[in-house]
Amino acid sequence: MAAGKVLVYGGKGALGSTCISFLSSQKYWVGSIDLTRNDSANANVIVERDATILEQESQILKELDSVLGSEKLDAVICVAGGWAGGSSSSDDFVKNTDLMLKQSVWSSVLASSIASKFLKPGGILVLTGAKAALGPTPGMIGYGLAKAAIHHLTKSLAEENGGLPTGAQALSILPVTLDTPMNRKWMPKADTSTWTPLEFVAELFSKWIKNEERPPNGSLVQLNTKENKTTLEFE
Repeated sequence: MAAGKVLVYGGKGALGSTCISFLSSQKYWVGSIDLTRNDSANANVIVERDATILEQESQILKELDSVLGSEKLDAVICVAGGWAGGSSSSDDFVKNTDLMLKQSVWSSVLASSIASKFLKPGGILVLTGAKAALGPTPGMIGYGLAKAAIHHLTKSLAEENGGLPTGAQALSILPVTLDTPMNRKWMPKADTSTWTPLEFVAELFSKWIKNEERPPNGSLVQLNTKENKTTLEFE
């Protein structure tokens, strides 16, 4: 018997893969949504990269309906996203903003739609914002814009008429820097003692799924790591 059912949106990325591995070890049935397959997941929904958001929604909901049937999810965790910089004068400003909206906002909106239809009453939806987006981000406007939208989405979903099932909660994690292979590659001289380990985040999600130490509904949960120790701060 599975401990429960969890869907990870962005299940092939560094954090998503860590979440699937950890939750599988905790005996959860774990599904993945991403552009490519995660062989460690119990089920995969592969999103077409060039499809519109409406086409993606139609495809994802149809496939989940087939996979889940009448069963419901304990959690929907969206860790899809990426990073691109630039101010409004940058040559790639509009291009990068478009990319950030597709990677972060589209995935979060689709995860919210999934949660409204497939989440159990009392379940949890977790989205991924960013601590930097609590203020201005002039050197990475597209990124900050997308993440600020996710913060707003989280707060709205947590309201009584936000659309989630009865008793379900919406939360966002707001990391500074996650300790991913890609970040280590591109920032080889950085102080990694301030980076949040992926395993910490996966364990945090596991607690929240079991309703252990779960923050208040609508919380924006900052992940503050210093000297290899991570603490949480709620907005």
